[in-house]
Amino acid sequence: MAGVPLRLLVVEDDDPIRTALRWALEDEGYDVAEAVSGEEALAVVATAAPDLMVVDLMLGSMDGFAVIREVRRGHDLPIIVVSARADTHDIVTALEAGADDYVTKPFEVEEITARLRALRRRAGAGVGGGGPAEVVLDRFPDAPLVLREAAGTVHRGEQQLPLTLTEFRLLCELASAPGRVFSRQLLLERVWEHGFFGDERIVDVHVRRLRTKVERDPANPRTVVTVRGLGYRLDPQ
Repeated sequence: MAGVPLRLLVVEDDDPIRTALRWALEDEGYDVAEAVSGEEALAVVATAAPDLMVVDLMLGSMDGFAVIREVRRGHDLPIIVVSARADTHDIVTALEAGADDYVTKPFEVEEITARLRALRRRAGAGVGGGGPAEVVLDRFPDAPLVLREAAGTVHRGEQQLPLTLTEFRLLCELASAPGRVFSRQLLLERVWEHGFFGDERIVDVHVRRLRTKVERDPANPRTVVTVRGLGYRLDPQ
C-alpha cells in the first residue's frame, strides 16, 4: 500500500490468534495495534484513532458486543467480528451493535485480509457510477434528508447522520435507482461483495439500523420500503 499505512486494531485475548493476525496484517501493509480486553480496546480507539478494527466477542468483563456499541457512539470505522460464536442470534446481535462483517472461527487469515480489502474498496469507491452529486430523499420542510454520495454524507437538515460505512453504501445502492426493487441477494452482491455466507438476513439487520437513522418514524418506514417477498426499494418523499 502506498503512502501512510492504515492503522488497524486487533482486539483478541487469545495470544496465538492475535499474533497470527498481527503478522498477516503487517504483511498486508497495515500498522497494527493490539488489545487483549474491551477496556484496552476503547483506550486505543480514543488515543490512536484506528482506521479499521477486528474484534473478538468473548473478551472477559467487557465483551465484544459492548466494545462495538461504545465505538459506534463516536466512530464510523469499519468493524469485522471474528468469533467462535456461530449462532445466528450472536451474528445478528453483533451486526445490530454496529459491526460491518462477521467471520467465524476457525478461519483462514486470508479470509480476514480479503474482507478488509473489500471494506476498503467500499470506502474508496462510489456506488452510483457518476450519478447526481446530491439526492433529496425526503423533502420534509424544516429538515430535508439529503444524500451526498461524493462527500460521503447524509444530512437531516443541518445535522449529519452517523451512518456506518455499510449503512451508507446500502443507502447509496438503493438511491442509485429510486423506485426499483432490490432483492436481498443483489444487495449482498453489490454492498458486501463476498456475499456474507449467502445469509440474506444481514441485509435485514442493516436495513433496520439504517431506518432508525433516516426515517422520520422508523416503525412506519416510508423512505426505505419493504416489498414483501422481493426485497427493498427507496421511495423519495
